[in-house]
Amino acid sequence: DAIEYRQAAFSMIRVQIGDMGDMLKGKVPFDAERFQKRANNAAALSKMPWEAFVAGSDKGDTSALAAVWSDNETFMKKAVAFQQYADELAVAAQSGDEKVIGKAFGAWAKGCKDCHKSFKD
Repeated sequence: DAIEYRQAAFSMIRVQIGDMGDMLKGKVPFDAERFQKRANNAAALSKMPWEAFVAGSDKGDTSALAAVWSDNETFMKKAVAFQQYADELAVAAQSGDEKVIGKAFGAWAKGCKDCHKSFKD
C-alpha cells in the first residue's frame, strides 16, 4: 500500500536523522565512519517516498495534507530539494569536518521542515 510504503521510507530516514543529529549535538561521540554511513543511507532513502504519493493515497492513515495533491508541483520541487540536500550531506560527510557536515545537515533539516509546514499535518 502506498501510504505504508512512504511511511516506512520516512521512518527509515528519521532513524538516520536521529543518529546524525545526536552526533552533531554531542549526545553521542562523533564517529565519522558511522556518520558517512547514515548520510549515504539518507541520500538513498530520500529518493524513495515520493513515488508513493499517488492518486487515492490521500485517504486513510496519513498525515499528508491535501496540498500534496492540489499543489503537487510545489510539493515535488520541495521533494527534489530534499533529495539534493541529502546528496550534499553525503558529500559533506566525506570531509570528516564536523563544521562542514553540520552546515549541510542544517540545510537538509531545514528542507524537511519547509516541506512539513505546507504538506504534513
